[in-house]
Amino acid sequence: MKNGTVTASKFMLLGSMLIFGSIGIFAKFTSLPSDIVAISRGFIGAAFLAAVKLITDKKLSFKIKRRDLLILLLSGGFLGINWILLFESYKYTSVAVATLCYYLAPVFVLIAAPFLLKERLDAKKIFCLLVSLVGMAFVSNLLGGSLPSFSEARGILFGTGAAVLYAALIIANKKISHIPSFEKTLSQLLFSGVILIPYAVFSGSFKEVTFEPKDILLISIMGIIHTGLAYLLYFSSIKLLDVQTVALWGYIDPLSAIIFSSIILPAEKLGSNGIIGAVLILGSAILCEIKFKKPTK
Repeated sequence: MKNGTVTASKFMLLGSMLIFGSIGIFAKFTSLPSDIVAISRGFIGAAFLAAVKLITDKKLSFKIKRRDLLILLLSGGFLGINWILLFESYKYTSVAVATLCYYLAPVFVLIAAPFLLKERLDAKKIFCLLVSLVGMAFVSNLLGGSLPSFSEARGILFGTGAAVLYAALIIANKKISHIPSFEKTLSQLLFSGVILIPYAVFSGSFKEVTFEPKDILLISIMGIIHTGLAYLLYFSSIKLLDVQTVALWGYIDPLSAIIFSSIILPAEKLGSNGIIGAVLILGSAILCEIKFKKPTK
């Protein structure tokens, strides 16, 4: 019975990764400002998870200590700004390139870990770091003999900025690892929407935006399916799976994003340099996640 439950958990994890991997396609077709999309995603996703919690547990309670509230607010801000930068990246470059830039986040975690988390940077991690940077040089075409266009460069910078914020979110979550994942994510989704509202007000996005039926449908899908349902599947799946399995299967997300964009958006297919870069970036990230057992005497 346990094997069947583990298999079901793997299917749920696979489903969540495929859903996450397809969000770039939907974001590509919306004309709404990135901050409005991020705010909508945060509030709709939080409402979905809260509804599930009420239906299953008949109550919605959080045991969050005051000392953790500041980190939760800060991490919610990281999450929201990270989404804005990622959605901006989709506008200026392909979904595949934006996704690969975004998955530089582990690189930034590796760089920051010795200073913020007191984690040692060993030879394997340094090797993975260097390989992923070479991969990024291929993706941005720096090794292809020509510089990216201004628009493409903006997309790469936005995607890399999103990776920095996602790395900051990962580090912040390590500081509050004692809070249950479901409650932590629900709080961060809610706080991301709350924190981004002042930004949207000052940037004038609320004044300029007009909600067309197509845009309402797209942000509803991104909020309910790509946020609420995807996180629900993810958290439901990881209970019976080991950490390394969850970490390695997480790279189905960027791989599926690249495949989806090449099928649905054929004009965005990766060239030979992009494919080499993708292999180097994702390969180094996967290698860094693998824990090799020491031989026993």
